[in-house]
Amino acid sequence: MDHSASGSCLCGTVRFRIDGPFESFFLCHCARCRKDTGSAHSANLFSGSAGITWLSGQESIRTFRLPETRHAKSFCTHCGSALPMLQMDGALLVVPAGSLDSRLGMRPDARICHDDRADWIDEIEASEKIGGLPG
Repeated sequence: MDHSASGSCLCGTVRFRIDGPFESFFLCHCARCRKDTGSAHSANLFSGSAGITWLSGQESIRTFRLPETRHAKSFCTHCGSALPMLQMDGALLVVPAGSLDSRLGMRPDARICHDDRADWIDEIEASEKIGGLPG
């Protein structure tokens, strides 16, 4: 089975390839991840065995680390898109699911920090579903 995926940032400056499987896929509802994404949760893939190859734009990547926590986010300095990063001294690859251009072929394993979720998220399924932009 092929365990490779490609991805990029919104503006296309940063491009990367992941070789190896993802072991887990979590949607995190903690307040830090909600602030990071400006949304209801982050959606991150984790791998202790996959490798990343930067194809372009590595010099345009910055990482913000929240002091006195393990919370960090890598992003493109041009467009702000979330990008993969190595954590735990390189032992863990964390890949924002939305940064992938390839089909993922897996679903989230769990919604973590669910007790800290936004108060409006439980009603999202009841909202209207529109196939494109409203108009």
